[in-house]
Amino acid sequence: MKSSESRQLEFVFADNSRSKERESMSDPKADESAGKSYLLHTADDNLTNETDALVDERDVSHDRLLERVASLPNLARALLFVARNKGAAGVDGVSTEEVVESAPELLPKIRTALISGTYQPGDIRRVWIPKPGGGERGLGIPNVIDRVVQQAVLLQFEPIFEPTFHESSHGFRRYRGAQTAIAEATKYFNEGYGITVDIDLSKFFDRVHHQRLLARMGKLVGDGRVLKLVHRMLKAKVVLPDGTRVVTEEGTPQGGPLSPLLSNIVLDELDWELDRRGVRFVRYADDFSVFVRSDRSGHRVMASVKRFIEGKLRLVINEEKSSVSRPFNLTFLGFRLRKTRKGEVSISISRRTAKRLKVRIRELTPRNWGGSFDSCVLRVNRYLNGWIGYFRLCTGASSFGAVDAHIRRRLRALLVRQKKRPRHLYRHLLRRGISRGMAWKSACGIRGHWKRSSSFGIHKAYGNAWFAERLVNLRVRWHDFHPVRATKQLELF
Repeated sequence: MKSSESRQLEFVFADNSRSKERESMSDPKADESAGKSYLLHTADDNLTNETDALVDERDVSHDRLLERVASLPNLARALLFVARNKGAAGVDGVSTEEVVESAPELLPKIRTALISGTYQPGDIRRVWIPKPGGGERGLGIPNVIDRVVQQAVLLQFEPIFEPTFHESSHGFRRYRGAQTAIAEATKYFNEGYGITVDIDLSKFFDRVHHQRLLARMGKLVGDGRVLKLVHRMLKAKVVLPDGTRVVTEEGTPQGGPLSPLLSNIVLDELDWELDRRGVRFVRYADDFSVFVRSDRSGHRVMASVKRFIEGKLRLVINEEKSSVSRPFNLTFLGFRLRKTRKGEVSISISRRTAKRLKVRIRELTPRNWGGSFDSCVLRVNRYLNGWIGYFRLCTGASSFGAVDAHIRRRLRALLVRQKKRPRHLYRHLLRRGISRGMAWKSACGIRGHWKRSSSFGIHKAYGNAWFAERLVNLRVRWHDFHPVRATKQLELF
């Protein structure tokens, strides 16, 4: 009996001979450019094709949604999205580059399989990644072809479901994100809703009820063939690291393009229930907080929301991570929100975020780093640019100063470590213009690379001005995002 992944690829590569495969391997650049050209040309046709129009009630009611999903322009757009994300290969081992190269022959076959109903999703590869708060999170990596089909469904589902989502839902939506969620939470704090009800869903993605999800989708999607296709994707078997294949009875595996939208569809019912009760809330994926004015209201909302989630949605609440607290205890999406004595809302990074940042910097500047110092700085800069872009909403730069100092010390320790021996470091400091006595004390008078990195001689040889030309400074970058606030601070001097 053939496995699901072999059945899936049977219609894709049946006409590809070994000779063609060898030709593509001999000249992959030409095939890749041809595949990308085909995708760009085919996707561009979508701009003038009616398949790019928003799905209206007429299209849905007349059961034509599958044709829109399986159209060549839509599949080409989906493959371009998947190729841009550069994900890993699935169980079948077929990479994104291989799928792009064979796009002219592959996409028509996928279209035929979808229309005829013979398309079978392959198995999902299970990988485990560490969670920021400890433990591991399971990710499901579908095959590249399955990711293309999921993305094609997503492109047609978004215009249908996006207008129905609540305004307080910020996760996995266009023009929304963590920044908009924090901005809305700040607004509630300013309005006097100082008590927060923090509710954490335990293993949400692993506990989504399939039948409830499909029933809710069926209210807006009239094409049963598309719902059947989504059901097949949800029921795809999972291959564990030891090779065991497990049947999935519930849950939406994280890792596929369609999973974020499906999670929003599930929790959208909760959003409108909270709206019906007249409470203020902010939700980002499965993390959400409710804002009330008193402790009594907070405990009442906590009990009622728990009954709704566990009774109707059939999900489980993590009691340890759920609580009713004051705003100075609120940590949401890595931020810490509190009210100052003047009554203003202050946004800073949470303690857990600062700890995770130091751990990540330690990983980027290991003790056994064998490359050049400049390459290590490049790695750190790449990470810091993305990090400060996310946390630019902080209202002050005071917390960034200590982080910058820690990063500079890590890099100074790396420089000291690369000199290997104290006498080599001593000669190097002399060449850097350090006096003999100070250089001897920094290189030979202190034991340990970490302790030497904080010595006065090392600081003088590699001062903050030296790092300013090479290293991203979080405090300076924050001022770049807030020029008005930075100008007011400079006027004090």
